[in-house]
Amino acid sequence: MPLGAAAAGEVAPVLVELGLVVLALAVLARLADRVGLSPIPFYLVAGLLAGDGGLVALDLSPELVAIGSEIGVVLLLLALGLEYTSEELGANLRVGLAAGAVDAAANALPGVALGLVLGWDPRAAVLLGGVTYISSSGVISKVLRDLDRLGNRETPSVLSVLVMEDLAMAVYLPVVAVLLAGASLVAGVVSVTAALAAVAVVLFVALRHGPVVSRAVLSRSDEALLLGVLGLTLLVAGVAAQLQVSAAVGAFLVGIALGGRAQERASLLVSPLRDLFAATFFLFFGLQIDPGDLLPVAAVAGVLAVVTAATKVGTGWWAARRAGIARPGRVRAGTALIARGEFSIVIAGLGVGAGIEPQLGPVAAAYVLVLAVAGPVVTRYADRLAAALPRPT
Repeated sequence: MPLGAAAAGEVAPVLVELGLVVLALAVLARLADRVGLSPIPFYLVAGLLAGDGGLVALDLSPELVAIGSEIGVVLLLLALGLEYTSEELGANLRVGLAAGAVDAAANALPGVALGLVLGWDPRAAVLLGGVTYISSSGVISKVLRDLDRLGNRETPSVLSVLVMEDLAMAVYLPVVAVLLAGASLVAGVVSVTAALAAVAVVLFVALRHGPVVSRAVLSRSDEALLLGVLGLTLLVAGVAAQLQVSAAVGAFLVGIALGGRAQERASLLVSPLRDLFAATFFLFFGLQIDPGDLLPVAAVAGVLAVVTAATKVGTGWWAARRAGIARPGRVRAGTALIARGEFSIVIAGLGVGAGIEPQLGPVAAAYVLVLAVAGPVVTRYADRLAAALPRPT
């Protein structure tokens, strides 16, 4: 048999399988849009059902899953960075620091505390704190658009909290990467210092010299612009990973560095790729979790979801009150922050890949499933909740 025919015979089943996977994701995205929810929980459930212990077993190579997941994370963070201008980031750093500190303390500590109470490795507890800390920018922005609340007075308070969370990830992810590497104390301190210094340098370049980067990649050709942005993103992400800084943080900083026309056009061009690889990322994460492992942690994940939904509502209430927003707006701000999603799964994926705690993946999956669904639903009925609250005496 000719070599080409043999290769085609080996590739054909893989193409068929991948085609069926992508078509299944398309059906799930349609279903999510029909019921008015984020597609994230649908993708996770699909992964759970198609992995070990599920209803169907997909025979995907570990290399494909690993590379697909990494590209998904990089594109998610690139797209997130493209949503902010350097001026917006500077303004949020000046006015949103207090809200960001309250948010971190109120929402990360419950996750860390629970991990330690369960007897987990402290590194796993720190990861669980990250899972409970960060809200889903993607889910929340979609809900605010769907409910026509982007112009509401409380929305800047919500966005300020989200921006501070995203910036906090630029510090958190490099520290976690060093912790997971298992270095000695001295080596760990050196690595963390180097990682944070690298982030500071890139962030400085992004904030002060973003126009130079934008002019370098801007082109009249969409093809050239897309290739330039992706090439720069992958290059910076790879260098960041070599410096023990998360590749995702490198991609986020590239997105921040772009501005003006380059930012606007790159955002439009990257969006379809982001959606494709983000969908496969959530699917691949679900593939790594045995559905049978969810039931034993359901109670733990449920309690954690209730507690941290309440702390997020408190965070949004405090931030909106500080901005002079009335009670209904405070409730809307608080409930908008409940949803967890893409970045909680990214953080949990680091722990799953490192194999430091077998329960981390199932707890995170169950937790995100609950809040990715409950968050948008509660937000939709925020005004009714505000009306039902007792009036202060």
